[in-house]
Amino acid sequence: MSFLELAKKRYSVRAYTNQAVEKEKLDMILEAGRIAPTGANKQPQHLIVVQSEEGLNKIGKTGKIHGAPLAIIVCSDVTKTWTNPMNQKKLTEIDASIVTDHMMLAATDLGLGSVWINWFDSDVIKTEFSLPENLEPVNILAIGYADTEKVAAKTPFRHDETRNPLSSMVSFEKL
Repeated sequence: MSFLELAKKRYSVRAYTNQAVEKEKLDMILEAGRIAPTGANKQPQHLIVVQSEEGLNKIGKTGKIHGAPLAIIVCSDVTKTWTNPMNQKKLTEIDASIVTDHMMLAATDLGLGSVWINWFDSDVIKTEFSLPENLEPVNILAIGYADTEKVAAKTPFRHDETRNPLSSMVSFEKL
């Protein structure tokens, strides 16, 4: 499948079966996160894999993972994150988002569903998982097998109707 076919196939899954994600698939997803590009190749990501009921309940105190049997808390080590010398911006969120996107697309390629969660209180995650000060939780990626009895898979052609046309977002050389 081409990259565009894969990207169009992916959708946010908000209902999962109880089926566990196989270790081999999890390993491939984590590898996709490992090889993701980061600013100046600093590789500040730290991934917390959560599969136990206790751990998933901890996430549930602040974020909704829609019954997924697996969640990955994508953190960035703020002491390793590259800072742009031109504007002093740290790439904490950008690096973590690239890592999350790589893992999300890898999950889709493996026949799994996912949903990217950014609506959570990072202080709750820090407390519940006893994170050190240098680790900033940026995203949570819920992963599992989509429960198609509760939610229908979305068609790859939906983008033709739901996305703005290229002409509205692309300009060449000037506005």
